[in-house]
Amino acid sequence: MSRNRWVAFAGLVIAVVVLVAAMVGGGTLAGPNSAPTTAPPSGSLSITTAAPTSFVAAPGNPSDLPEVNASQLPKEARQTLALIAKGGPYPYDRDGANFGNFEGLLPKKSSGFYKEYTVKTPGESDRGARRIVAGKDGAKYYTVDHYDSFKFIVEGK
Repeated sequence: MSRNRWVAFAGLVIAVVVLVAAMVGGGTLAGPNSAPTTAPPSGSLSITTAAPTSFVAAPGNPSDLPEVNASQLPKEARQTLALIAKGGPYPYDRDGANFGNFEGLLPKKSSGFYKEYTVKTPGESDRGARRIVAGKDGAKYYTVDHYDSFKFIVEGK
C-alpha cells in the first residue's frame, strides 16, 4: 500500500474514532481549552478539538512526598518529561524499564506499575543518579539521589 493510502486510511480511522467517542460521550467532544459555544440544535453532533497535553491526566499527589513544580526542575528533567509525554525515543537503554519501588518510598503498587527514566547529569560519564519514575496513573516522581528520596512532580506548574 502506498504511503498516501496509509495516511488516508489513518485519517479515516481517526475520524471514525472521534465520531464514536463523541457519540458515546454525549454528543460533544470538547478539549480542555475549548471556548464555550452556543448549543447545537437538538440531535446534532458538535465536535471541537484541542491538542491533548497528555494521554493520562496528571493526578494530584497520591503520596505523602514533598512536591516540586515541573517548571522548577532542571532543564534536563524537563526534557525527560517531554520525552515521556511523547513516548520517546529515549537516549538510554534502561529508559522505560520497570521500577520495582524496592525502597518503598512511592505508593505501593503492583509489579510493573512504575517505569524509570534517566535524567542526564551534566559532567557524568554514565547515567548519573537523577531519574524520573512514572506510574501508570500518570503520577511522576523525581529523584536526585538514585532512589534515596523522591519528590512528586506537579505538572503544568
